[in-house]
Amino acid sequence: MAKKKAKSGSTKGNLRGKSGDKTGEGSGGGGITYAQSGVDIEAGDRTVDLIKGHLKRTYSPRVLGKHGAFAGCFRLDYNERLFKRNYKDPVLVACTDGVGTKVMLAVQMGVHDTIGQDCVAMNVNDMIVQGAEPLFFLDYVGVHKVIPEHMEQIVKGVADGCQLAGCALIGGETAEMPDVYKKGDYDLAGFAVGVCELKRVIDGQRVEKGDIILALTSSGIHSNGYSLVRAVIKQAKLNLDKTYPELDDRADSLTDRPLGMHLLEPTRIYAKQIVSLLRSYKVKKPISGMAHITGGGLPGNVNRALHNAVNAKINLKAWPVPPLFKFLQKQGNIADEEMLKVFNMGVGYTLIVRPHFADAVMDKLQKLGEHPFVLGKITAGTGKVTLG
Repeated sequence: MAKKKAKSGSTKGNLRGKSGDKTGEGSGGGGITYAQSGVDIEAGDRTVDLIKGHLKRTYSPRVLGKHGAFAGCFRLDYNERLFKRNYKDPVLVACTDGVGTKVMLAVQMGVHDTIGQDCVAMNVNDMIVQGAEPLFFLDYVGVHKVIPEHMEQIVKGVADGCQLAGCALIGGETAEMPDVYKKGDYDLAGFAVGVCELKRVIDGQRVEKGDIILALTSSGIHSNGYSLVRAVIKQAKLNLDKTYPELDDRADSLTDRPLGMHLLEPTRIYAKQIVSLLRSYKVKKPISGMAHITGGGLPGNVNRALHNAVNAKINLKAWPVPPLFKFLQKQGNIADEEMLKVFNMGVGYTLIVRPHFADAVMDKLQKLGEHPFVLGKITAGTGKVTLG
């Protein structure tokens, strides 16, 4: 487990290990202290104690070393007798991402225990597109002031996400920077590493005319488009604590939630389902491409799974758009084209599969707890996405 240490010129707090830097403290000379400059080392140390259990619950036997080390260690080439699988020609896959301005809503609502799942999701959902298994994750929190109870909630969310993704949280960093962040503000970003067998890497080059596009539902807005969401809230004078009848979705067991909680619904993590699906095909390769639907919506992400000899034709009537998107569109008077360009509109992940495998893949996904549906098909083209 990686340890933090204070660095000259930056105001560092601790998330993963206790710092030995007590600069300016206990000197007895009456000079300015680190705490007086805005950095509370004791709060960082207390945070470490609060979050230790959250980190450890994400560990597997592949995590090496003790909590509080200077860097996290993860065993890649491990004992085949102890583990079920091994990689003969492993390719490491790495991602880094944050949660954008969704964190500002978390601050406004005073809800800090879900934003960490968003951070993990934004990384591992990108990673599995390449066919990779997530291995480990590290987070970074930049904050105005370390409040141990808030930090514990943030890291709890990260650990929850790591458990959903099947990866280990082996390190992280907290930077307490009162001169950079306003009171109450913080930012959250993460970094993930995964592995894939070279022969099983999915890069979209095998996509061909006739392939079927399958879709998996999102849990809401996920973690993209929140600058527009906040603009709508401001323009329409919406109340985050108010329950709006238009958001009543009978498919949602929590229909009486206030607007703010709908907007903070954490991003779905598809890692275990996709990894399990890929492992179920030991030799055959029915999946030719995949896409995580993030900023840019369907047209700006499905195209990333294509090469320049095919198009993706998406049927906009293939799924019901969740009420939250319709509500925001109405309140902000947003054009259809803009909505599709900014938001996922209820589709969080897509798979491109060979037509004779489509039913079998859908059946496997259903058994994994998903509700897949046919979103469209692949045609001859030039690498574009068409909507209709």
